Amino acid sequence: MPLTLADLRAHAIARSLFAPTTLPKAIARLGFVQADPIRAPARAQDLTLRHRVTDYAAGDLERRYPRLDVEEDVFVNYGFVPRATQALMHPRTPRTSWTPERRRRAAAVLAFVRERGVVHPREVDVEFAHGKTLNWFGGSTNASTQLLDAMHYHGLLRIARREGGVRTYAVRAATQAPSDPRAALDTLLDIAVAKYAPLPSATLGWLASGLMYGAPQWRGDRVAALRRARARLATARVDGVDWYWPAQERIRRAQPLERVRLLAPFDPVVWDRRRFEQFWGWAYRFEAYTPAAKRVRGYYALPLLWRDAVIGWANLSVQGGRLAHEVGFVSGRAPSGADFRRELAAELDAMRRFLGIDGS
Repeated sequence: MPLTLADLRAHAIARSLFAPTTLPKAIARLGFVQADPIRAPARAQDLTLRHRVTDYAAGDLERRYPRLDVEEDVFVNYGFVPRATQALMHPRTPRTSWTPERRRRAAAVLAFVRERGVVHPREVDVEFAHGKTLNWFGGSTNASTQLLDAMHYHGLLRIARREGGVRTYAVRAATQAPSDPRAALDTLLDIAVAKYAPLPSATLGWLASGLMYGAPQWRGDRVAALRRARARLATARVDGVDWYWPAQERIRRAQPLERVRLLAPFDPVVWDRRRFEQFWGWAYRFEAYTPAAKRVRGYYALPLLWRDAVIGWANLSVQGGRLAHEVGFVSGRAPSGADFRRELAAELDAMRRFLGIDGS
């Protein structure tokens, strides 16, 4: 039988929301976990992993990070990748070269970090007094912090651990360039596809471009890499759109589970807003950086998945040690029936356990 959009949707949910496993296995299977600093009620990486790791609690990734074979780094976005994946993106050659003065500062900071072992940005700021500079959002930030971020991106430093959510830095061992850059880029694109599949053609093109964030040195091969990907991936045309997924996979016409899940805004099930609209027929937008007066669904609205449909959203917060929640629905009303009410209550209970709080 020809594939339908419902088949693709069911497969996307089933393959991404796999049976909970260990933290290392979940990260390896996802290939990349996008990070975000906002806690509403927890960071995006924790909200993503709680569905995929047995007995996962908020903050487990940060607590266990120094012992895991993973690294914080950029991929198609910023997040956590297996160390072997990170190695494929280095040595990284950024598009913008440093000035002689910035190279001098970086060399001095690198020597300081090598001597100390692990440093907090505050220590670097005290030692070098680099002053203030503008950040990406037009505000003011410590120039030392910005320099550390740049050195991390250049591959000179790695994230050793976090202290109170703040990244601390250590010297990163140099990585030898891949012997076959084309194969390395193909592998990186396959990792991205495996996380977000099945995906429409336009999203595949975006991922090929997004990888130039993590591997800018190969931007000249981006178009050819996309062409190679289209040739090797499984594909089908559904409702006038070309869809792609890993060649070894068969689309499973899975029956949806009777479950409610509250998903992170960057969860792979909902990350691709183009696919989201094709699957569920409405537009979801992340509004944390939207002025409050212009928000439609809330500061950090979590998409609400019921069975195989995202039917609404929830805004959660911890107030006085209790979980407060506001739920909205695209149709304007909750599904009728005790089964939905029961599963929503179960998901909120699971969220409380994940956050380590009591009460209703």
